Amino acid sequence: MPPTLPPPADMQRALALLQAGQLVGLPTETVYGLAADGLNPFALRQIFAAKGRPVDHPLILHLGDAAWLPRYAEPDPRAEALAAAFWPGPLTLVLRRKPGVPDEVTGGRETVALRVPAHPVAQALLWAFGRPLAAPSANRFGRVSPTTAEHVREELPGVFVLDGGPAVVGVESSIVDLSGPLPALLRPGGVSAEAIAAIVGPLGASQTVAPGTLPGHYAPRTALRLSHRPDAEAEVARAQGLTVAILRAGEPQDHARRLYAELRRLDALGVDLLLAEPSTDAALGVAINDRLTRAAYRAPE
Repeated sequence: MPPTLPPPADMQRALALLQAGQLVGLPTETVYGLAADGLNPFALRQIFAAKGRPVDHPLILHLGDAAWLPRYAEPDPRAEALAAAFWPGPLTLVLRRKPGVPDEVTGGRETVALRVPAHPVAQALLWAFGRPLAAPSANRFGRVSPTTAEHVREELPGVFVLDGGPAVVGVESSIVDLSGPLPALLRPGGVSAEAIAAIVGPLGASQTVAPGTLPGHYAPRTALRLSHRPDAEAEVARAQGLTVAILRAGEPQDHARRLYAELRRLDALGVDLLLAEPSTDAALGVAINDRLTRAAYRAPE
């Protein structure tokens, strides 16, 4: 399904809001973002307030083109190779930041995360704005990410949202740390680890903090459990008096596209337990299982 293009008047309104330091719900190919001027500390602080996000949790800067990258990060031939292969697209690169990138973007760290989104609405807005946009997922911190404009309106009422249609990838970008000697995959996403390693070689480990990597994240309010035998587990739970809904797996690309919408729909049913069937443990399935594992996490009491 091709992306929806909002009316020109909506694009102009979004541009005016960003220029005034306000927030805008922005469609990307991964999920909808809560966008603000990526170089304006006042605007950036509104993101943290609206989401209830910890201020030391770094943001991703969205760029209009790979040619913008040297303005905000130190050059790296590995970044150039990955950008040539996957930008615009669902890949975020973590690099040493240049002076002028606000601490609100980096969480006070010396690294900055950047990507070039592929969605035509995001592209048009970035080029019209002429500056990077910080745009974490447009939801309350730790909750299920939005993949439609309506999800954003439900989650963050009062925020103006550009409707670009349903997100076509459905899970967040892969994040690769290039700030150390070995590249490292910090978060699986829309570009597989195998595809990344084919460009830059073996992937190592990193302690760099990245968005969406806390043990508990992407979580519905209803308790969620992963299950390879959801029907059998549901039967046991129902015998115990619990109400249950099942999120079934499928072909990974389709599964990823509907993952968050299905989590939101099932969460609204008011059942006692959600059982989620894992995806295949390869390519996009790795990103799906990462999100489900974090969504199912419950902190020790």
